[in-house]
Amino acid sequence: MNEQIRAREVRLVGPEGEQVGIVPLERALQLAADVDLDLVEVAPMARPPVCKLMDFGKFKYESALKAREARRNQQQTVIKEMKLRPKIDPHDYETKKGHVVRFLKAGDKVKVTIMFRGREQSRPELGFRLLRRLSEEISELGFVEASPKQDGRNMIMVLAPHRATKAAAVAATAAGAKPGREPREGDGAGEVPAVPADTTAE
Repeated sequence: MNEQIRAREVRLVGPEGEQVGIVPLERALQLAADVDLDLVEVAPMARPPVCKLMDFGKFKYESALKAREARRNQQQTVIKEMKLRPKIDPHDYETKKGHVVRFLKAGDKVKVTIMFRGREQSRPELGFRLLRRLSEEISELGFVEASPKQDGRNMIMVLAPHRATKAAAVAATAAGAKPGREPREGDGAGEVPAVPADTTAE
């Protein structure tokens, strides 16, 4: 920055992003002094290096604010788990799918595990069929991040929320709302009783 720059000439960019062109370093430093700004090397590996006229103190302050805001709005990805049986009954399937939908709307990934018992282990197509059905039915909210695969007696698939789904969850969290569910009249703040994520349906 400023006198620390060692190049003889630089490609100069004005304070509003306008291209000034290639000028001697001395000329660039003089222009910076004339407008009371700093000459900052923004692309030192370029030939010649690219320098921009800016208020470096203000730039650092605004960058710190943006980084702090990004950390505040960032939502850590959580992996939930949902366990199903290959011959799950329709009611239990819809209940489990509802939990998966809620997790995806909250911006979380979901590890779906199909648990085989006894002779069911000789029918892996039942697990593939069930996981394919689930992935198709939640496709508006998420996608298959890890395709179904055998893991011992189990079959595992990982679902992840689409970027738009996760962005909506982050926005809802920043606004103080609970993502994944619209509040209804008469139910207070719209809280949902906690439901264990790893219960197994026969």
